[in-house]
Amino acid sequence: MDKHREAFRDEAYELLAELETSLLELEDAPEDIEIIGRVFRAMHTIKGSGAMFGFDDIAAFTHEIETVFDLVRNGEISVTKELIDLTLSARDHIRTMLDASDGGETTDEVMAGEIMASLKKLIPGSEETKEDAEGPVLLTDLIDEAIVRVLSENEEQRLRANIKKNKRIYCIDTVASSPDFDSALSEIKAKIKKQGELISIHPISEDVTAGTVRFKLLFASDKTPESLKAALGVMPEQITSRTGEDDFSSTGLPSSDTREESITYRIRFRPSRDIFAKGTNPVLLLDELRQSGKCKVVAQTDAIPLLEDFDPEACYTYWDVILTTHRGINAIKDVFIFVEDDSELIIDVIDDDGRLDNEAGYKRLGEILIERGDLTHEDLQKVLSSQKRIGEMLVDAGVIDTGKVQSALIEQQHVSDVRESRRKAESLSSIRVSSGKLDSLVDLVGELVTVQSRLSRTAAYQNDPELLSIAEEVERLTCELRDNTMSIRMLPIGTTFSKFRRLVRTLSNELGKEVVMTTEGAETELDKTVIERLNDPLVHLIRNSIDHGIELPGVREGSGKPRQGTVHLSAIHSGANVLIRIEDDGSGLNAGAIKAMALEKGLVSHDLEMTEKEVFALIFAPGFSTAKNVTGVSGRGVGMDVVKRGIEALRGSIDINSKKGAGTTITLKLPLTLAIIDGLLVKVAGEFFVLPLSIVEGCVELSREDVARAHGRHVANVRGELVPYICLKEHFMINREAPGIEQIVITEVDGSRVGFVVDNVIGEHQTVIKSLGSFYKDMEGVSGATILGDGRVALILDAPKLVQAVEREEAGIYSNIQS
Repeated sequence: MDKHREAFRDEAYELLAELETSLLELEDAPEDIEIIGRVFRAMHTIKGSGAMFGFDDIAAFTHEIETVFDLVRNGEISVTKELIDLTLSARDHIRTMLDASDGGETTDEVMAGEIMASLKKLIPGSEETKEDAEGPVLLTDLIDEAIVRVLSENEEQRLRANIKKNKRIYCIDTVASSPDFDSALSEIKAKIKKQGELISIHPISEDVTAGTVRFKLLFASDKTPESLKAALGVMPEQITSRTGEDDFSSTGLPSSDTREESITYRIRFRPSRDIFAKGTNPVLLLDELRQSGKCKVVAQTDAIPLLEDFDPEACYTYWDVILTTHRGINAIKDVFIFVEDDSELIIDVIDDDGRLDNEAGYKRLGEILIERGDLTHEDLQKVLSSQKRIGEMLVDAGVIDTGKVQSALIEQQHVSDVRESRRKAESLSSIRVSSGKLDSLVDLVGELVTVQSRLSRTAAYQNDPELLSIAEEVERLTCELRDNTMSIRMLPIGTTFSKFRRLVRTLSNELGKEVVMTTEGAETELDKTVIERLNDPLVHLIRNSIDHGIELPGVREGSGKPRQGTVHLSAIHSGANVLIRIEDDGSGLNAGAIKAMALEKGLVSHDLEMTEKEVFALIFAPGFSTAKNVTGVSGRGVGMDVVKRGIEALRGSIDINSKKGAGTTITLKLPLTLAIIDGLLVKVAGEFFVLPLSIVEGCVELSREDVARAHGRHVANVRGELVPYICLKEHFMINREAPGIEQIVITEVDGSRVGFVVDNVIGEHQTVIKSLGSFYKDMEGVSGATILGDGRVALILDAPKLVQAVEREEAGIYSNIQS
């Protein structure tokens, strides 16, 4: 059971995230039936699963909110800001309850009571309900809460429909011996169906003796308890008897999410009698329909007259068609375009690839016939007094033709098959795997890459054609396995983006600002680890955009801007990296104020000339802030330096562009993955290093003559441009004589070209990143290590940090010379 409870918790956390997103969307589109349906289904699933796995408190709490949103679905309550606020608070409380169930913080029962009381106040009273000022009674006021929690959505709808019809609700508690259970249950069900409508059956585990089975049956009836006592042969315990209940009502099926998949149509085609005389063969039209998808056709012959009245040139047959296809209704009508005016053509959608995925969408034979107009409700009720099968009863009673019954049965079976196929496909489409297993798989693939590299090296050394062929095939398969494994770890950034809608909404209310968040590129994928570690930096940046960037509504109007400010989050692939931008249309950065504050804090000297971009970069200095007042949101100067360190820890970079009065754009450049990269393997005095291939632009030679012409400065002329370079041999203090001709690896670091001088460039190398031990954690400019095919270790260079380290060294030397 612990495993199942853990599975419920995982699912519930996901549903709560979806619920938050849907509620924020609903606030912007309060009339959207689809979003209302998503909110309701999320709460219904949490409630049902919670009751099943023993989370009774969560099920009971969620049920009350679900009831309110059922009234929203029925149009009896409007979506307001107050309702959204309360439901978001309820969502937070449910999450706290989940945390508490796993040893987290305790829940605030007082807050839960306040939320419930506030939600009940939103339910409109009605004179027809004859309720007092406390508001209408919920289902738990009528029925045992333990039963309410496990009702399916369809059962709740039927229960409410019966209450609305002034039916009495009864519950029978029955015990039977295990061998006689099936027969006893069938007998009592048959008796109940004669007296009313059976709503649900619930097995009971309490107070059960060995060899017996106990169960409760919930049903609705307009009969009195006295009459039921004799009819059922038991003494039913009456739960409640209410009339005029309008606070609950039945509803149709919940709206399905829009999916570009199949639709099932019911088509009745009754051509004109003279269709043959007009030169059209209706069978050819039916054949064209068959080519559109899965199709069942039933010919109806009940209109064929006796022989003496038969016209051999007339068409007496008409057809019922059940068609599952991807084509729209207009495409279906086009098949009959030349005969539609002279024929009877009825097209109904009976399954929209989701409508029948709950029990309410699965219709019985009588319901299908009534819906199609082939049978009246009165005729059906007359025949139902018999115990024969409904199809046989209808034919025997002479109220309908055999062909129509056969057509309805085929429709029923067809839709049932479609639904079953869909369920099987969906069950196979995805599985839930723990992140620990994925991490272990990635580690194993990394080891396989290392072994494959050794195999390729051995094959090249032995120069055996057959071994070389095997090594090439293993390399190809390893690359495919590596790419597929890494793709499993990739998640869309949109999941993270959606979390910030709540943050923007909350901060806007706290600061008295009007801010909307928009997103772009939500489908862009990043490694799971990167996304998890990206959350805190993005929170800081969004907080700053709203607090420091977006102006108050009055100030924006005075500047000719709309009252509502915008924070825009976007993501896009750029080679082996992802660019994430946080843009706002606020006041922008004030370069003068930033430099003045930097001078005041002693971060820069008065005579230092700085570009605007360099001034903007000062906001990443520890403790830097231009805010005059400290708020609960920002102003303490402990945010942007943390952001920069967090991004650099992900081997990323951060860039700022801003225009005063127009807004600010912050760009984060991040690697797609932190586990395996494509690198350039280089050699320096017998030692191996790896540079990320994504930053490499090319390689050029560096001769001793080139060094002499530079007069001791570390710059090289590369295609007419002076490019500074770092000599790795000098930086890492490797005492070996340099070869006559060295190589410069030209890279792009933070928007500038920088070279790294090495002895030899070995070539591209699939690099499995291994973290360095604690002894090397302070080794600046090195982000990790990898194992080469021959077992030797190569250090992976962190180019941006290496450049920063060299710049600090040179600045220190210059300062010592000046002093």
